[in-house]
Amino acid sequence: EEVLILAIESSCDETAAAVVKNGRTVLSNIINSQIDIHTLYGGVVPEIASRKHIENINPVINMALKEANVTLDDITAIAVTYGPGLVGALLVGVAEAIAFAKNKPLVGVHHIEGHISANYIEHPELEPPFAALVVSGGHTHLVMVNDYGDYEIIGRTRDDAAGEAFDKVARAVGLGYPGGPKIDWQKKVIRMQLNFQGHM
Repeated sequence: EEVLILAIESSCDETAAAVVKNGRTVLSNIINSQIDIHTLYGGVVPEIASRKHIENINPVINMALKEANVTLDDITAIAVTYGPGLVGALLVGVAEAIAFAKNKPLVGVHHIEGHISANYIEHPELEPPFAALVVSGGHTHLVMVNDYGDYEIIGRTRDDAAGEAFDKVARAVGLGYPGGPKIDWQKKVIRMQLNFQGHM
């Protein structure tokens, strides 16, 4: 019997919904990014993020169902990120998941567990145990995955996560938001300049 999960994610600045079959096959994956509006402010503004989630969540969910060629009646359960993340943004996703759930089971998913579980989709043959490195905007964790749902944090940053550090450095040197891609691009430019000078 097929298990179809409607997954909803709204922990930060992207409104996303996906339909996943049997935990490994992605039938649809719709993402609405807010990066353009937050770039104007040099980072994610929680109030704006929440408002945009409210505007985007219904269309994104409906598009995910349509692209997967399923209806809500076909869905086995609904999964939603419950944290960590921006409180207002998370609440939009949870509220919408409850509204969509009706008589469907509702499963709360920890944000970091979601990052780790993405590996099962990227590598369908993957089975625990394995080590996972989570490097997202607000979290940098080294996690031992002993079994499904059984995690042990081996190490993590004590101050800023890697993503936040990139954003802060980019802001400090005037590159703007988001920091990671802009610093990476700047690094490539500098490397090209050094190579060019080396050949002169």
